Amino acid sequence: MKTVILCGGRGTRIRDVNDDLPKPMLPIGRFPILWHVMKYYAHFGHEDFVLCLGYKGETIADFFLNYHTRVADFTVALNPRPSIEIHDPEREVGWRVTLAHTGLDTLTGSRVKRIERYIGNDEEFMLTYGDGVGNIDLDALLDFHRAHGKVMTVSGVRPPGRYGELVRDAGGLAVEFNEKPQAAAGLISGGFFVCNRALFDYFDAGRDDQMLELEPMQTLAREGQMAVYEHDGFWQCMDTRRDYELLTSTYLKGGAPWAVWE
Repeated sequence: MKTVILCGGRGTRIRDVNDDLPKPMLPIGRFPILWHVMKYYAHFGHEDFVLCLGYKGETIADFFLNYHTRVADFTVALNPRPSIEIHDPEREVGWRVTLAHTGLDTLTGSRVKRIERYIGNDEEFMLTYGDGVGNIDLDALLDFHRAHGKVMTVSGVRPPGRYGELVRDAGGLAVEFNEKPQAAAGLISGGFFVCNRALFDYFDAGRDDQMLELEPMQTLAREGQMAVYEHDGFWQCMDTRRDYELLTSTYLKGGAPWAVWE
């Protein structure tokens, strides 16, 4: 089963962190957030990736073309016939990464349509964004999707609150305080989709202006073809500097909820 990752947007709201990198390449600790997303999927056995490239996609392509020298120690022998010895060659063994240039300003739905050929004959595929992490149980998500038999299953998440949550008693005294809790009510799409290949029928070939999150998903909902897998655990996207700093600090403290491979 392929895992398709949308990583071609311009990320205009987070340019103040680093304007030289596309958003999926912004580092959380030592490695890009895109790598964190892929490591999470690989933990559940999903190691065949299709990356939908766009804005500064060459930076992502360069990372994977030089992957082992980016993530592992290595020795360069500067002989007449130079050689490179990788000291941790087993890292990410088994990953297969297809890098698809889906257009500079192509919208998300059209990007998905343009990688249809890379799904091959698979009846299902995973789909997510290259800028969000969580601790969603991907095995349970896939089981839920198959049990409901719809074209798409979306993970419904509760976004983290921007401010601390106060719980008070009848006398007006604080009995609990939670710093930036997950919202208690209301679900939003957190990505982490499972899709049947019938999803491709909801896009028009040759267009670059179809947004996955608008007409296609709205149509699926109206037709009763979208299931919602409710996730009450950790989830966080990286849209702004505030999000970037939160994810970085969470990871560097150790025990980040999504870093299940550590």
